[in-house]
Amino acid sequence: MVAVFANYKPGDILMKQNQKHNFGAGPCILPPAVLHRAAEAVERWDSAGLSILEISHRSTEFEAVMAETERLVRHLLHVPYDYSVLFLQGGASMQFCMVPMNFLRGTRKAAAYLDAGHFGQKAIKEAQLFGKVNIVASSHEQGYTQIPDGYTIPEDAAYFHCTSNNTIEGTEMFRFPESPVPLICDMSSDIFSREIDVSKFDLIYAGAQKNTGPAGVTLVIIKNKLMDRVKHALPSMLDYRVYRDNGSMYNTPPVFSIYAAMLNLHWLKSQGGVKAIAEKNRAKAQLLYDEIGRNPLFYAPAVWKDRSLMNVVFCAQEEKHEKAFLAYAEKQGMIGIKGYRTVGGFRASLYNALPVESVQALVDCMRAYAEQEVSHTFQPAY
Repeated sequence: MVAVFANYKPGDILMKQNQKHNFGAGPCILPPAVLHRAAEAVERWDSAGLSILEISHRSTEFEAVMAETERLVRHLLHVPYDYSVLFLQGGASMQFCMVPMNFLRGTRKAAAYLDAGHFGQKAIKEAQLFGKVNIVASSHEQGYTQIPDGYTIPEDAAYFHCTSNNTIEGTEMFRFPESPVPLICDMSSDIFSREIDVSKFDLIYAGAQKNTGPAGVTLVIIKNKLMDRVKHALPSMLDYRVYRDNGSMYNTPPVFSIYAAMLNLHWLKSQGGVKAIAEKNRAKAQLLYDEIGRNPLFYAPAVWKDRSLMNVVFCAQEEKHEKAFLAYAEKQGMIGIKGYRTVGGFRASLYNALPVESVQALVDCMRAYAEQEVSHTFQPAY
């Protein structure tokens, strides 16, 4: 398996996709080597000639996949021994209610939330169904163009919840607070893209469809002591302890998604791991932000210090260029750069598997469009 990825070249993805450059926010781009191995497994995976879609989740072969996927998560993120690694379903959106159902309901405390974007808002809305919520800071009035700062986390809060990367607004937390209460973070769109100190968090959750694998599985890394605090009754399917005690197989897990995630984590390891991929991600983001800064037709609304390295959001200086540039870029093979429907503008997602060649292609596209428009605007008079 590892040998397959050892010879992988990032530029191969351009050949795989016929010169299409996939900047989609999710489900997102996956390495060609991963797609190839996953496709093979769909047709025939094990010695019995079965597809990965047909294999029993109770089989010895799939139990090995679960164990290997957990091992890779622990290895790549340096997960401490007193944390459990769980594979759940329902996406990060299920975690919006599962977190407060486990750790807010049944207490007289309020949960503390940081409101820094669309998905933070959704998490707050769900938490309010189970108890009191204290929004310690918000950047709503600033249009979510920055990460709030200067806030205090109440020492009597049930927990503090934040979102590390705001996929829609294009902002990212590069520093996390020293929390006096359990620190819970939605890392759906930047997990495995940069190094983190897992020991600072009590619970990390992430939908897979950004940097982990295909949609269908949700990764949860949770401190065992946090789970052991829960004393009230919970539905089995919404109880973290049930998943821990059953090896994430209380019910049938998303077999294919977990298998593909295992392949993707092997690919990441073959690239040098999280530290190496983080350097590439910084270079890709810098390349694009530099072009946005010098190009007269575009600007990035996010505050400089909080600009996301995963989701680069930018806008046209003049509204007339929005649809025109989207049409132009599509002809040049740029896929998925239209901004979120409630925000508009453009968004280029620079996830791990996106090669720098695709970012350069987008930069070249932006330059060519600008040169074309400027030359049309300033035609000499005869």
